[in-house]
This record gives sequence, structure tokens and C-alpha cells, in this order.
Amino acid sequence: MTSLLALLPADRSYRRSLGFIYLILALLNVGGWVWAMTLFHDRPALLGIAVLVYGLGLRHAVDADHIAAIDNVTRKLVQERQQPVAVGFWFAIGHSAVVVLVTALVIAAASNVDRFERFREAGGTFSTCLSAVFLLAVAAMNLTILVSILRALRRVRAGEPVDDGELDLMFAGRGPLSRLFGPLFRLISRSWHMAPLGFLFGLGFDTATEVTLFGLSATQAGQGVPLSAALVFPVLFAAGMSLLDTTDGVMMVGAYRWAFVDPLRKLYYNMTITLMSIAVAVFIGGVELAALAARRMGLEGSLARGAVVLNENFNALGFAIIGVFAAAWGASYLIFRGIERRPAAA
Repeated sequence: MTSLLALLPADRSYRRSLGFIYLILALLNVGGWVWAMTLFHDRPALLGIAVLVYGLGLRHAVDADHIAAIDNVTRKLVQERQQPVAVGFWFAIGHSAVVVLVTALVIAAASNVDRFERFREAGGTFSTCLSAVFLLAVAAMNLTILVSILRALRRVRAGEPVDDGELDLMFAGRGPLSRLFGPLFRLISRSWHMAPLGFLFGLGFDTATEVTLFGLSATQAGQGVPLSAALVFPVLFAAGMSLLDTTDGVMMVGAYRWAFVDPLRKLYYNMTITLMSIAVAVFIGGVELAALAARRMGLEGSLARGAVVLNENFNALGFAIIGVFAAAWGASYLIFRGIERRPAAA
């Protein structure tokens, strides 16, 4: 089977950009561990905490809201004939900036826990609302595209031709909801536009992984570890998160480019992926809003408790979403390999 890497753009500028990004990630990851080993080579307990924090960063990268935002924006940019090499990278950079800055503040002001808690609460509400609204807007946009895809498939089955240019216009979205939410998507027309979105997503810092990071950093600061040493924890966290978020974006570029080569393949693949994207975005956005309402309004009941539990385990949902999208790409690849071979066998 053709690998996703083989489906990436072959031009030198893309490969050079991709290599440069992974060089930065290598320097960040290796540099972070050299820093940690230099500081903690004679303190195994702190080195163990560094390993834990790096693992938290890797796990946080597959939180469901990360995966949904990166994959949907990557799909949009590929449809616009761009080569979005760094969607996940810039999202992670924006998110990491919040993690590093807030951790530094927590360490520097470990005694002002009450102030931090108030800010964390306000930031969490804002970030959750932003994430949910963005994902639900993505779902609404994709719904208009799904309706157009189904109409085009009906025409294909009736024997009418559908050219590639017409599909591109259709996937850009031309319905009333598309015009309503169009400005949101036009704001993200380049990979680096994901950095501000990642920063805003990071303002919540209310997931278990980030709270654990802040708690560990504050504890070490309280035990006399200097600021320069304690800052290695958020850097390792950001290094792990950036590595996986970037790789997720790159993998999705390969998957979407394969699907967009042939008009009929584009139709069927987009129907499958668009339907899945709608379901994922509505589910994740709905869980975020339901969990927020349950906490703020003190709601009880199985649905409210279920929403809170799901919201607290977004990393598991993220892994599930990655698996579902990978399975959809693999199934589409195998199905179309079979379809494309039929004329030759006849």
C-alpha cells in the first residue's frame, strides 16, 4: 500500500519546508531533553517527572479538540489547492506559548494560588466556548458541503458528467450557511493562521494534562527548584505536543491529496470524511458545551455526568478519532484500488 508520506507534494519547496519544520521539532525535543539531563542527571526523581511531563504533552496532542480543529482546517486548505505543511505545527506553537507563559507565571507566583484559580476558571470558560463554537461552525459548513456532494453523486449515477472545477466550487461551499460562516474559514487561509487559534484554545488550560503540569511545576518551585530549572517542564510538554500535532497535520495532507486526484474518488471520499467530520465536530462541541453547563449550573443526571467524564477524557476520544479517520482512509484506498483495477481486468 502506498504510504501517506509518498502522497505528500513532491516539489522541493514543500519538502524543504517539511524538513525545516521537523528540524525545528528535533531541536526542540532533543534540546529539551539535553536541558533536562543536564539539570537533573544527579536527581532521578526530577528526571522521572520530566519523563512524565513529556508523556503528558504527547497525550495532550491527541485531545479530541486538537484533532478535530487540525484535520478540518487541513482539509479546507487542501481543497483550496494549497500545500498546508504546518497546520498542526502552528496550532501547537500557539497552544505551547500559553502553556509556557502560564507555567512561568505559576512558578513565579506559586503563593498566589487563589488569583491563578480565578483566572483559570475564566479562561477555561472562554476557551471551551470558543472551541465549541468553532467546531459547531465547522460542522455547519460541512453540512452544506455534504448536501452538495449527495446531489453530485445523484447526477453521476444518472450518467451526467461532473468536472473537477465544479467539485472545487462545491467543496468551497455556496449555500446560506456557508456564507454565514464563511468569514470564520476565510480567517484561516494559511497554515500560520492556526497559531492564534491554538493560543485561544490554550487559554482554557483546564484539561487534566495541563493542570498536572502546572501543579508539578508549582510544587518544584515551592521546593526550591529555580525558575530556570522548573521551566524545563513546560518546554518538554510543548515539545511532545508539537511533535504529534505536526505529524497529525502532515498525515492528513497525504490522505486528502490522495482523495482529491480523481473527481469520482473525491466525491466518495469527501462524502465519507465530511459525514465523519460533521459527527466528530458536533459530538466534541456538544460535549464541551454540555460539560461546561453541567459544571456551571450544577446539573445532575446521567447525561450531565457522562458529558463531564467524556470532557475529562478527551485524549482517549482523540485516539479514537485518529483511528476512525485512518480506517476511513484505508478503506477508501482499498475500495478505489479495486474499482480502478476493474476496467483493466475486463
